[in-house]
Amino acid sequence: MVRLEKKGIRALGIAESFTRGPPLSVLAGVVMRSDGIVDGFACATATVGGMDATESVLKIFQSLNRKDLNVILLNGCVISWFNVIDVERIFHETSVPVICVTYEPSEGLEKYISEYFDDPERLEAYKKLGAREKVEIFDHTLYIRFSGLKKSDAVGILKKFSSSGAVPEPLRVARIIARGVMKMVHGLGNQNLYKDDLIHE
Repeated sequence: MVRLEKKGIRALGIAESFTRGPPLSVLAGVVMRSDGIVDGFACATATVGGMDATESVLKIFQSLNRKDLNVILLNGCVISWFNVIDVERIFHETSVPVICVTYEPSEGLEKYISEYFDDPERLEAYKKLGAREKVEIFDHTLYIRFSGLKKSDAVGILKKFSSSGAVPEPLRVARIIARGVMKMVHGLGNQNLYKDDLIHE
């Protein structure tokens, strides 16, 4: 049970940065209280075009070794060039509710997965995610998948962690850090690392 009335509930926000040159993407995880205080951080990598993103998320969670996390926020369930995150598995292995957030409407990714990969397992993992649900967070439309909590609680959590923009604060900060680490590790300078955002879901 997520206690929305509690002032200092903590979210682990996880976002990635990748480009299709280097073989690995960077995932950054930021622990943030709902009052805006950041008090934890960890990183992991995932294979661009692989199927290891779920393990990468779990590595971040395990490396933090926190017992006070109330929710895990993911910036997309299909990241790093169709690397599919298993939301249900993350909830069951961590016992922490999970909300996956995206920002654009989509007709689905089945045709792209079939076009780019001869990989029935990947396609099945994507179908297992199910449809996203459209929600309104202040003046912004978001699309979410969630596990371990009710839709109304998911909306309440997103409102607690959102301010002026569409991206909840833990995810916004995690994305900034992931971008910085990616540029540092791969020496990418000012290269645009988000050219593939439109295929995220």
